Amino acid sequence: MMTRREFAGMLAASAYAACDPKTVIDTHVHLFDPVRFPYHANAVYKPPAERLDEYAAFVREAGIRHAVIVHPEPYQDDHRYLEYCFAHEPSPRFFKGTCLLDPTDERTPARMAELVKRNPNRIVALRIHENRLKTEAATASGAIRDRDLRHPVVRTVWKKAGELGLAIQMHFIPWHAPEIARLAGEFRDVPVVLDHLARGGEGTPEEFEEALKLAKLPRVYMKYTGVAAGWPAMVKRAYEAFGADRMIWGGVGMNAAAYRKSRASFDEMFAYASEADRVKIRGCTAEKLFGFA
Repeated sequence: MMTRREFAGMLAASAYAACDPKTVIDTHVHLFDPVRFPYHANAVYKPPAERLDEYAAFVREAGIRHAVIVHPEPYQDDHRYLEYCFAHEPSPRFFKGTCLLDPTDERTPARMAELVKRNPNRIVALRIHENRLKTEAATASGAIRDRDLRHPVVRTVWKKAGELGLAIQMHFIPWHAPEIARLAGEFRDVPVVLDHLARGGEGTPEEFEEALKLAKLPRVYMKYTGVAAGWPAMVKRAYEAFGADRMIWGGVGMNAAAYRKSRASFDEMFAYASEADRVKIRGCTAEKLFGFA
């Protein structure tokens, strides 16, 4: 008789069988057009343009299947450029995107619902930034970052995201992991995506281990985004903790040269993983998580 674990494995295998092994989904793209879409007054940085037309030409040539636009901080809660990108994408249903709204603002559940209704099957996550140090106080106004995750409205927002079919995408430094675990544990059906390998290099080894403990929650995913000094060991620890079914790839490059370099780095970084697992991380896990057809 087949065990429960064997049956679950069979179901998972069948879900991935429909995914093209060549599928690449970039789950972390920032696009900027400050001339046509000026930056918000509360922008925390003002980068040079990364325009849609140039990116569209690149992805067509590279054969990237889909991308998630991670709505960037220079635009804050102004999502007009995100919606413009949806309307002018390289191919039908190429893009999905995240949103940025204040998780402590009582208006956020309604604003989030309105954005989702206006862009059906496009918004996949609410992104929350928690990058303040232990010595720094949480913010209550201004740029949408470093709000207090213990604020009672955060629970309401997290719950509403789940009702809307959205994930929570956390951009954080590792010492915030226990706060995230508390919320993710309460709302276990809401997917949580950890950006940039939980920025593991910006905390102590013990703090990074706390971030890895989030893998015990079955709907938490780790995003592999770029590399830096000291990352190979952290990447392997994340792979061992989350597995290929809960790791996704992002930031693959904005032009052909950067993409070639990123692919080579990916293959080197995951040389110990099976080709089946690399296929999942390159795109098939994201295809399933974000509902790309």
